[in-house]
Amino acid sequence: MAEHQTDHPSTDTTAQPLFSLFSDFDIGLFKAGKHYHLYNKLGSHQVEHLGQKGTYFAVWAPNARYVSVIGNFNGWDKGKTPMNVRWDSSGIWEVFVPEVGSGEYYKYFIEAHNGYQVEKGDPYAFHWETPPATSTVTWDISGYEWGDKEWLGQRSAATALDKPLSIYEVHLGSWRRNHDDGGKFLTYREMADQLPEYCKYMGFTHVEFMPVMEHPFYGSWGYQLTGYYAPTSRFGTPQDFMYLIDQLHQAGIGVILDWVPSHFPEDQHGLGYFDGTHLYEYADPRKGYHPDWKSLIFNYCRNEVRAFLISNALFWLDKYHIDGLRVDAVASMLYLDYSRKDDEWIPNEHGGRENLEAISFLKEFNDAVHDHHSDVITIAEESTAWPGVTHPITTGGLGFDLKWMMGWMHDTLDYFHTPPVYRSYHQGQITFSLVYAFTEKFVLPLSHDEVVYGKGALLDKMPGDHWQQFANLRLLYGYMFGHPGAKLIFMGGEFGQRHEWQHDFSLDWHENHNPLNNGVQKLLADLNRLYTSEPALYDYNYSWEGFEWIDISDVTNSVISWIRKGKREEDKLIFVANMTPVPRANYRIGVPKRGYYTEVLNTDNLKYGGSDVLNAGELDAYPVPIHGKTHSLSLTLPPLGIIVLRYNKPGDWWWDDVKTNIKKI
Repeated sequence: MAEHQTDHPSTDTTAQPLFSLFSDFDIGLFKAGKHYHLYNKLGSHQVEHLGQKGTYFAVWAPNARYVSVIGNFNGWDKGKTPMNVRWDSSGIWEVFVPEVGSGEYYKYFIEAHNGYQVEKGDPYAFHWETPPATSTVTWDISGYEWGDKEWLGQRSAATALDKPLSIYEVHLGSWRRNHDDGGKFLTYREMADQLPEYCKYMGFTHVEFMPVMEHPFYGSWGYQLTGYYAPTSRFGTPQDFMYLIDQLHQAGIGVILDWVPSHFPEDQHGLGYFDGTHLYEYADPRKGYHPDWKSLIFNYCRNEVRAFLISNALFWLDKYHIDGLRVDAVASMLYLDYSRKDDEWIPNEHGGRENLEAISFLKEFNDAVHDHHSDVITIAEESTAWPGVTHPITTGGLGFDLKWMMGWMHDTLDYFHTPPVYRSYHQGQITFSLVYAFTEKFVLPLSHDEVVYGKGALLDKMPGDHWQQFANLRLLYGYMFGHPGAKLIFMGGEFGQRHEWQHDFSLDWHENHNPLNNGVQKLLADLNRLYTSEPALYDYNYSWEGFEWIDISDVTNSVISWIRKGKREEDKLIFVANMTPVPRANYRIGVPKRGYYTEVLNTDNLKYGGSDVLNAGELDAYPVPIHGKTHSLSLTLPPLGIIVLRYNKPGDWWWDDVKTNIKKI
């Protein structure tokens, strides 16, 4: 340490380096990569030592020659508050600084043995300066009084996979803007006054926030993170974000966060080349650099890096009461050759393309999350056919609860983009997803990725004139909610926004004054309510027990029909979709039981902006065999519409009605 003081003379006699939050046990866990609550140790923490209040700073920089804390409390003088490296070869530097409280800006000045000098933000900081500024901020996140005890008490039921899961994907900076204040961002608290009520009105069970962690470039949508432990300060303080989550929970809405353990940006104040070496990232760019996103890839074989990431996952669950983590870009983690040419990647030890270290990490992550929070869900954004993503780790799977069904998304949007006159040639495309629908537990995503970069809004993907575009969009949503799997819709899609998403602007809420847009919104709210009230749509959402085709062979008319089933015999819903703008009268389909059926939803209903071709009253199933069934219904199919029929189990009221009619005869 004397050598450092010679190079960087210290004039601060108040720094007391002998205080530490680390025990020997902590250090052992840290080195082994098994310390899953590092946020309680590393970073900055307000403590009291020897009767003095102050802040304890600790940072991992094993290859540094000298480290000091610089901030507004010491004039940003790199020689004023030197840190002390621990004797236990952990690579942790620490210091206690009296009279430094919450709200102080700071960084770490690091000098490596190779002469490299840099100022770094604290990787474990709970708060950051608002970008484009890059300092970290001392902050006490304790003391918030949560009001979501009731929600947490029943969360295991809300996140169970035999319950409905309808997710509203939200980008915080562009859901709404404050038009009375020059289009500024809504704060977390302003959003808390609006978003929970809206989600409740729409019938969504969960929101999924695109990454909220601090990120220097707003245009990255949060996917290029520097502050993994801090909600972005663009919208308020950590406690303000807690308030938003709390209000959603009190409204009965779960919260899922996008989480990015796959890569991080090269910004100098971030994790890259942290202590003059490739500390958090792989050194070889063939493993450590992502060519698509021009970012760095975490080194999953380094224990301390794995502990950093898993501690981060648990941090959001522990401190912010988050109900689920959606892991971004899992495919890029699994494959060493992901988006690379033949000479741009290194095979694994067996000569294969699988990233064995990342696979091991993902399993450890899922195991740790479910061990500490058994009522929390993990979701993989995985775009390949990797086997067992949602299978148990004990049977060789990765251990996720759910996986985005990217194949369904692409096939479905391609099909609906096809003009109806040609759909008869593509019927297999819209039904193909059921070939593999139950190989994993899937989420059906209509996400932000499909409405950016010139792809157009969902409405703009639909063929036909103005009315037909809206009818196709309503048909798409009806098909989606009839298909097995959880549901996810990106904001703006719920009311058929005409323009693709732009992160610098609010959604086009004024479009909702248009009756056709408003009709789409009403339909989606009704679909959510149907989904959450009908066990046939969620009891067996991830197995063949809950699904049966009636007919997919009517290619000429582009009509498909199927049954969704619940655990009880009487819980059945029938879906019939007409993929053309031609209404079809006297269309007969087989049904599983004799008796009466009622149309409980029709996407062509006038209140949704449709042409009101409906099936009114009770429909009697006659003993006319078709589609392998002994009974059938004669239906009227609306143009570009889908109808949902519920089986009415005969009861005493039914027999009383029959007897009354007999007496009349």
